Amino acid sequence: MIESCGIRLDFTGTEGFLLPAEVDAMEPAVAAAAAELAGGTSPGADFLGWLDLPSRITDDELAAIEAEAERVREFADAWVVVGIGGSYLGARAVLEALGGPADGAPEILFAGTGLCSASLQDTLRRLEGKEFGVGIISKSGTTLEPAVAFRMLRALLVEKHAGAGAARRITAITDQARGALRTLTDQEGYHAFVIPDDVGGRFSVLTPVGLVPLAVAGVDVRGLVKGAREMQKVCDTAPLRENPAHLYAAVRHGLYGKGFPVEVMSSFHSGLRQLQEWWKQLFGESEGKGGAGIFPASTVYTTDLHSLGQYLQDGRRELQETFLVARSAVGDLKVPVDPDGRDLDGLDYLAGRSLDEINWKAFEGTRNAHLEGGVPCTTIEIDKVTPETVGALIYLFEKAVAVSGRLLGVNPFDQPGVETYKREMFRLLGKPGAGS
Repeated sequence: MIESCGIRLDFTGTEGFLLPAEVDAMEPAVAAAAAELAGGTSPGADFLGWLDLPSRITDDELAAIEAEAERVREFADAWVVVGIGGSYLGARAVLEALGGPADGAPEILFAGTGLCSASLQDTLRRLEGKEFGVGIISKSGTTLEPAVAFRMLRALLVEKHAGAGAARRITAITDQARGALRTLTDQEGYHAFVIPDDVGGRFSVLTPVGLVPLAVAGVDVRGLVKGAREMQKVCDTAPLRENPAHLYAAVRHGLYGKGFPVEVMSSFHSGLRQLQEWWKQLFGESEGKGGAGIFPASTVYTTDLHSLGQYLQDGRRELQETFLVARSAVGDLKVPVDPDGRDLDGLDYLAGRSLDEINWKAFEGTRNAHLEGGVPCTTIEIDKVTPETVGALIYLFEKAVAVSGRLLGVNPFDQPGVETYKREMFRLLGKPGAGS
């Protein structure tokens, strides 16, 4: 058990599959990987800006983000975040983990996350009769999915608000000097924030990419940054057994070498679903290269115990499971006494007990069952989901995947495989210069 920043990591459920001595033997390799990152000598070193980002964020930067959020709230009933992959997943993950927009904040919608016409049409319907703004997040401004959505949303704003009226309702988060979106931003006079050149999309939630949408939603972004800062300090610790990110990276990598190439992140808190989605992108894009890498998957229990639970319990023994669990969500929601006194559903033994308590017992029972079924289990436990604990989790996972990628011998900061589908898609669409 290791505890830091309100987060407890329990690896006892892996010890029947990976001996503690085997984990300890990985300390030199982990230290070498961490030294590469700290010294800027790892592959992809141009994208290491996330490593000390929490400690570099200034009060002035946060104040500017908060001021933009206040400006948006003055006119917007709804605010559409337009982006794909790392340009929206981090913000959406944090927002949903913390229970959605605060009272008085605009409704937050997401567009440009794919090319499904039904999804975009649903977003457009939800904007009918509302004053809305748009936050377009793209380094280039030409990525197909968000570019299509932005063109349509921008057309709506121009139709509704002539000239500067449309421009003041658009916030651009983009490159400082290059790209189509930067050109348009400068020409139209959009309010703008910069995506740092040295931070890749999946590591960008603590840049304006994530912080601006979260501030608009009324999230305590200072608390989020505070939690990440605290975890950054902890993850600078050298001894393996005192560093939660390094230890997590070592254990999952050790299990990978033991024949467990799939990691399932399981939660009992539906609000953490999007955080699991962000985790899947972070680890999948960072590690899945050269025929190597742990495949990241996710489940939300107890719902998925009635679908995927059978496979987890009795399927192929190639899964390692990481439980991401919160002890409490809505503590005052309790099971009532049967109103007619007959107890036909047999639940009176639970009367007066909170759903959080019952859910926690479901977690403990599931972990015990999966261990008995041959699944190595890691537990990442927090008492309550807060901006501080979510910020700490974000940094923990970012540092862990960077170390884990180097243990695999890959560059954790590129994604060459993503370009393959784009080439084929553009060829089939007849994009000029895309080939035939």
